[in-house]
This record gives sequence, C-alpha cells and structure tokens, in this order.
Amino acid sequence: MRIIDIINKKANKEQLTKEEIDFFIENYVNGNIPDYQASALLMAIRLNSLNEDETSYLTNAMINSGDTIDWSYLNTTIADKHSTGGVGDKVSIVLCPILSALGLTVAKMSGRGLGHTGGTLDKLESISGYNISLSDKEFKNVVENHKMAIVGQNEKLVPADKKIYALRDVTGTVESIPLIASSIMSKKLATGSNCILLDVKCGNGAFMKNLEQAKKLGNLMIQIGKKLNRKIAVEITNMEKPLGRAIGNKIEILEAVETLKGNGPKDFTEIIYSSGATLLLLANKANSEEEAKKQIDEIIKNGKALEKFNEWIKSQNGLVEEIYKEDWFNPKYKHEIISNNEGYLKINSAIEFGLVAMKLGAGRSKKEDSIDFEAGIYLNKTSNDYVNKNDVLFTLYSSKPIDKNLSNDLLNKIEFSNKPFEIKEVLTKLM
Repeated sequence: MRIIDIINKKANKEQLTKEEIDFFIENYVNGNIPDYQASALLMAIRLNSLNEDETSYLTNAMINSGDTIDWSYLNTTIADKHSTGGVGDKVSIVLCPILSALGLTVAKMSGRGLGHTGGTLDKLESISGYNISLSDKEFKNVVENHKMAIVGQNEKLVPADKKIYALRDVTGTVESIPLIASSIMSKKLATGSNCILLDVKCGNGAFMKNLEQAKKLGNLMIQIGKKLNRKIAVEITNMEKPLGRAIGNKIEILEAVETLKGNGPKDFTEIIYSSGATLLLLANKANSEEEAKKQIDEIIKNGKALEKFNEWIKSQNGLVEEIYKEDWFNPKYKHEIISNNEGYLKINSAIEFGLVAMKLGAGRSKKEDSIDFEAGIYLNKTSNDYVNKNDVLFTLYSSKPIDKNLSNDLLNKIEFSNKPFEIKEVLTKLM
C-alpha cells in the first residue's frame, strides 16, 4: 500500500477503505508519511469530503493511535459533555457537578482557550492550587472517589489528532466537517465515556456560522457514535451573543457559583437545564425532559450541586474557600461603558466581546501568551434588558490600564429597539 495511491483515490472522489485509512494514520503518526503528503490527503478530504463510513474509520483509527481509558470496571455510566467553543461558555463548570450529584460519573478532559473562545482549564486554574495535570492513577482515584474530575488532555490519548490538527491549522484544511467530527469524537471516545452530549455552538461567535452546517456536523457525530456503540446527543445552541453576563476567568467562576446557588443569568440557566436534561435522558436517569429538569431544580435548591462543586475543586487541590472571599476577584483597573441610548438592548457579536476580553488579558492571541485571571467583561445589561440613558452597559476589568477605545469595539456591535427581540438559546436538539 502506498500513500500516493490513497491521495489519488480521494482526489478522484473515490471512497477509502478502512485498511487505507488505518495505513495513513498509523504511518503518519510513526513518521513514515511526511507532512506534505499528509497535507495533500487532508486537502483532498476537505474538497471531496468523507462519507459516514470513512469518517467512522478515521475516528476509530485516531482513537487507536494512542492509549484509551477503560472505565468498565466501575460498572456505571460515564458521562461527558463537549462544547465546540464560545464566549462566556462556563457550562461544564456548572453542569458536571450537577450531573455528578444526580448519580452520573463525569470524567472530562478539557482544553485551553485560544483567540476569542475561553478555555475551561484556564477558568479552573484561576482557582489557586487546582491541578489540571493529574497522573493517570490520580485521575482514576478522583473519579472513583468523587464521581467527577476535569483535567487537561492526556498527551498519550489520540496523538493522531494532535498531529493532524496542527497540520490542518496551517494548511487551510480546518473547515471540513468530517475532519472536525473525527477530531472531536476521537478525543471524546478515547476517554471512555459511553454517554456524551455535544454542544455545537452556532452563530458569529462560533465555528459553525449557520444552522444547516451545525446540523450536518451534529448528525455526523451521532452516526459515528452509533457505529462505535456509544450514546451521543447533540444540542445546537446560540452563539450570536455571549452566554451569561460574565466573560473571563475568575469572573466566570463566580457566575458559575451563583448559578449553582440558583441565581444564574436566565440564558445561562436555560442552557444548564436543557443540557442537563438531555444527558439525564440519554443515561436513562429520567423518563422525560420535564422530570429531568425537576431533578436539576431540586439538586440546586437543596444545595447538593454546590456541595459537589466544592468537593470536586478540593479533590483536585483547589483552594475552594478562597472563591467565597470578597476580595478574590480584585482587578486593579475597571472601565464602565455608559449608554447614550435607551430601549431594549441586542448584542450582535459574541466574537467581538470575546476579542475585547482577550485584549484585556482574559485570553490568548497565541498559545504562549499568559492569562490575566482578573481580566474580563461583565454585562451589566445583556440582550433584551431594557436600558435607560446613562445606564452602565458593560464593565471592563484588567490588571493593566484599559484602552478606552475598546468601548467603541463593543458599542459598534449593539442595537436598541422599542420592543424586545426574539432570541432563542437552544436552536435544536438531535438524538
């Protein structure tokens, strides 16, 4: 078998066999296929796509390129949730302890933020001591004893994805739905989860800009799951505006805690209840969405969700008691953006708010950048809030002096109306 024949076959729009895809992955990871030939095949895939069978073969080959985690000895449902990335998306930090408190086991590997999207790991590392780099043994111990853990991605898992993703990033082959699907699914399935919710963000602040493309990605990932005997559900959610009111690291942790107390922003709380209900149904822990939402409501109201959050953070060495001190979030500089208009507010660009947060220090423009945990944005007003003239719209925070010109970046992305706008948080569900 030769890689050049596989490249030509896909360039001619022919279907690749399992053996051909296995050959490509094994030999590329081992260094027997050079980057320029791998790039040629990836471009042929971007242009001519892969069908469901080919995408499943690719996903499976990527899973088998490294170690996998087997939780079968726990004899329980291992749940996981993945988001394709957005602005103000702190869902995992709230949802995972809720699910754990309701009897599911959550063993999650997360990533860091880059560009306008925030990373779950960065938010958790804003808590002093929180250890994202548990050894395999430590990871298993935390999951066994506390029924949940969130850690950084294990270098031994899916090395094929790491190598291929880096190549896609510099060869114009990122925008391929089969390549996106196999990348996401290989990482999720290698961690041993058997019950997975995929939150596909849709809108200007997300990778999927329209509902049609988001559905295509979602349905493909569900089919991959079926072929590999895993339960997968997909929610396509709105990323035209930031999720919740807080964008940043410490500031999002505080909003997560308030949500676990039952005081979260309306849009964020809606996503938590929706995603939680979908996973509880998928795991056969509830018979209807209504019943599942009642379970979530009860676990928040009786304080057990917040108790599980505190237990989890401590189990990974985080100094959770610091979060509850008044001076934990204590940025040196702040700048309030005042409204010159009145009416119902609509935010028209999640991405712009993410980029401003990044410029304040809350995110990275390149991987080597350090994070300012105090930096971020608070939306004093969000979409469909009524605004009076001279109200504070948004507050910017940073550990360094704030460029007042950033105000215009945000003011250019909002509008006002004399009546509320129609805004949907969950665009559709696929199961």
